[in-house]
Amino acid sequence: MHKYIPVSKAEQSEMLQSVKAKSIEDLFVDIPEDIRLKQKLNIAGPLSEAELIKSIKELTKDIKTADDLICFLGAGVYDHFIPSVVKHIISKPEFYTAYTPYQPEISQGTLQAIYEYQTMICNLTGMDVSNASMYDGATALSEAAKMASSVTNRKKVLVSSSVNP
Repeated sequence: MHKYIPVSKAEQSEMLQSVKAKSIEDLFVDIPEDIRLKQKLNIAGPLSEAELIKSIKELTKDIKTADDLICFLGAGVYDHFIPSVVKHIISKPEFYTAYTPYQPEISQGTLQAIYEYQTMICNLTGMDVSNASMYDGATALSEAAKMASSVTNRKKVLVSSSVNP
């Protein structure tokens, strides 16, 4: 367990100066007085990350979330499974970017991830090409309909009424 190390008055003063505050109370002026906590928190002190996660899990063990219940929200919000490897892959710096994928000169991470996905699908399936340009359900549906129409030479596409509007 981590030990609590008190901050000296000099250190506290230096920290307040760095944020241009005269007192600790100045940090809370935006919170209305009537909703501020007027007592000390009943906590044991600093915890390691693992200890904190264990403590929060214990406190929240009886709370039900969308993961525990059936979700009827619709409009794209539905129960789904995301393999844990996805988190690790998209966390790699070369795969993430803060910019829109419609600006290729500044979104190389997204484009690189799409390329890697297409390459993997081709390797797994033996196909010559793979498409992965679908950023949302509506785009995916329209691209699939266009492809099906061009492959079959049909002019009509049947779309289920249960498809997300």
